Amino acid sequence: MLREQNKTIVRFQRGADLLITAVSFIAAYFIKRKLLPDEYAGLTIGPNYYLILLVILVIWYLSLCWFEVYRPYRETPFSYYLIRIIEASLAAFMAFSLFLYMGKIHDISRLLIGIFILLNTSLLILLRWGVFQGLNRMRKKGFNTRNVLIVGSHDRAINLIKSIIAQRQSGYRILGCFDVSSDDVGKKISHQNQTIEVVGAVEDLCTYLKAHVVDELIFAMPLRWIPSADKYVVMAESMGVRVRIIPDWQLHYLTYTPEVATIRIRNFCGVPTLTLQSTPLNEGRLLIKSCMDFLLSAVALIGLFPLFLTIAVAIKAISPGPVFFSQKRLGQNGRYFNLLKFRTMVPDAEARLEALRDKNECDGPAFKINNDPRIIPWVGTFLRKSSLDELPQLINVVKREMSLVGPRPPIPSEVCEYHLWQRRRLSMKPGLTCFWQIAPKRNDLSFEEWMRLDMKYIDNWSLRLDLILIFKTAGAMLTGAGR
Repeated sequence: MLREQNKTIVRFQRGADLLITAVSFIAAYFIKRKLLPDEYAGLTIGPNYYLILLVILVIWYLSLCWFEVYRPYRETPFSYYLIRIIEASLAAFMAFSLFLYMGKIHDISRLLIGIFILLNTSLLILLRWGVFQGLNRMRKKGFNTRNVLIVGSHDRAINLIKSIIAQRQSGYRILGCFDVSSDDVGKKISHQNQTIEVVGAVEDLCTYLKAHVVDELIFAMPLRWIPSADKYVVMAESMGVRVRIIPDWQLHYLTYTPEVATIRIRNFCGVPTLTLQSTPLNEGRLLIKSCMDFLLSAVALIGLFPLFLTIAVAIKAISPGPVFFSQKRLGQNGRYFNLLKFRTMVPDAEARLEALRDKNECDGPAFKINNDPRIIPWVGTFLRKSSLDELPQLINVVKREMSLVGPRPPIPSEVCEYHLWQRRRLSMKPGLTCFWQIAPKRNDLSFEEWMRLDMKYIDNWSLRLDLILIFKTAGAMLTGAGR
């Protein structure tokens, strides 16, 4: 997912801005020296242009930071960047002029500086416009959108709804509203040809969150109006849903201290909100994770094509039926997708499942048995032992439905039996491997221990941890630790 407000992307933007500033000065130097008409061309050799460039980089960097041009694209209109970059450039020019005066540097060309400022400001604005438009196009195509549920349907909620609709580039999609009174159910709020409906009362929130894909829950009404407001915040936090609160600054009504969520004051479509987030905050690193997933999976699919072909031939030779097995699974925040595997069971394996339910060796909603009679002889056993049957999920990773590392994607029927705290494992994109897959005696772990390992991954996630789990998974595959 592309989530812009984060340290890593800010560092990338700053680096790009410094590069643009350096390129702009070098280009201005050559334009002034060689490309202008004779009466304007040429430069004196007095100033140390390397020193001038260094000073410019420092001043422009500080000025861009000071004028806060690194705010997230999702919640900021392009006009903000346009104005801020122009202001930052003017302020940097004045600071640079003061440096020249204080340093008694009089022989640097004013035309050179003018060309540089024009080039630099234009390129900085062009970069922001390109990124801004690119993200907008992605969101219009359905990428990087977030489903929002609002608690409240009166003035504060109506103003929030108008702000979200007005900022279409933010990629937020309002699913509906909830209110305290069931009398408000069915009420409609219309703005700019969009109609938002009150879909339930707050006591039905839990049922709705379990049945729908909700990325963020926003409390847009005074907390004192909601009986046991902390109960609903705890519920959403337990499920890994981000919580935003538009504060009336009477937070003593929220008699609750988060166990796993981080609390921050964040801007949301121009409205200040109190935000509780129980998933990793290093969103820039999550972007790197997503890019790494795509690149590694694409390379692996190309490199492993001969192995894919060999496995496909072996499956066809032993068992009639399709090579791949597709199964409906739940992804991030409950999004449905079709998970792919090499088929290791007989074609009617799903139909024979109910007859084997009483032999389930796994507690909880998951299903596993030793010596499953539905497994294809030899080939199926080998693929499951070596975990090679999971390789087609690299296609799911390339399609951005999965990640290389993350909690395993559950089937919908399992999730229906989850406790609330177990649903938080859906708050991160599912993966091919995680802690459970590399556990020494993973087949002997209880369902709750499995869930705890997934929570451990979410709470301690880092790029370094992903790399460690990938290498350890490769070792587990070589030793045939699967079932």
